[in-house]
Amino acid sequence: MPTPALLSTMTLLSAPLLPPLAQNVPQGRSILMIFIILMLMALVVAGAIFVFSYGKLWLQAMTSNAPVSPLTLVFMSLRQVSPRTIVDARIQAMQAGVSADSKGISTKKLEAHYLAGGNVPRVISAIIAAHRADIDLDFDRAAAIDLAGRDVLDAVKTSVYPKVIDCPDPEKSPRTTLSAVAKNGVEVKVRARVTVRTNLKQLIGGATEETIIARVGEGIITAIGSAKDEFEVVENPDRISKAVLDRGLDAQTAFEIVSIDIADIDIGENIGARLQVDQAEADTRKAQALAEKRRANAIAHEQEMKAEVALKRGDVLLAEADVPRAMAEAFRGGRLVIQDPDASGVK
Repeated sequence: MPTPALLSTMTLLSAPLLPPLAQNVPQGRSILMIFIILMLMALVVAGAIFVFSYGKLWLQAMTSNAPVSPLTLVFMSLRQVSPRTIVDARIQAMQAGVSADSKGISTKKLEAHYLAGGNVPRVISAIIAAHRADIDLDFDRAAAIDLAGRDVLDAVKTSVYPKVIDCPDPEKSPRTTLSAVAKNGVEVKVRARVTVRTNLKQLIGGATEETIIARVGEGIITAIGSAKDEFEVVENPDRISKAVLDRGLDAQTAFEIVSIDIADIDIGENIGARLQVDQAEADTRKAQALAEKRRANAIAHEQEMKAEVALKRGDVLLAEADVPRAMAEAFRGGRLVIQDPDASGVK
């Protein structure tokens, strides 16, 4: 316990300090009140800005059972993400009955796909269409298909409603029919229609429609080429379809071939006969060329023989010219005696 002397001493020491403290208490309270007022004003301004910018969007998300926190909306704008696009996508999925947990639809994934340049509304529409058609398609696969440059919504629609591809495609080929030749050499012109549906599992990295058209065209030409004649093809056009389908032409493609239908068959020209005529004409020209060669050789040989005859005739003339000279030499040498049959002697 402090003594009375000590208490009196402490009272005397603290007496000069009481007036300043008494003066500082109202000043501290005023600063605190100003700070509180400024904070309240800042909160009111921030609230007004939020209500003006995001109030309607936030309320729409809350009432649609797709809540998004206010800070998330603000951070989306700071990350240059369209809050309207993300919220509308969440609301669209929720109202369509698509479970965000089962399909992997989260706000972060939606923002990441938006920042990657993807089409968020189209991806959500594709997921909803796949969900209604009972097709297994989650957000990650749909986003990958979209970022790969494929139309994911069109792919889902093609899976539900198969589309028909003309073979050959008149928009990409100047020819309207496929031309093949049977074993007997007769040309058969065929136009086919291929019904395909999208294979979502192989859409990324799978071959496109051009590959399907090329493979089907090759298969049709092979099937016609293995036929004995054109009548076999015309009588049983389904054998072409079966032969092509059995080859599994949709392997490693983004589509699954449902059916191949022969829309039109026409008989062309007899290419085999034309080739035989062309071959005969070629053989004739070849024989004529050989005959002309032999004739030219015979003419040349004839001219050589004529020259040889002229040469020999010259040799004969030279020999005949030597006879009088030899006779003269014989007379001069007395080796030649002429006998007169009328005379009795020899001269």
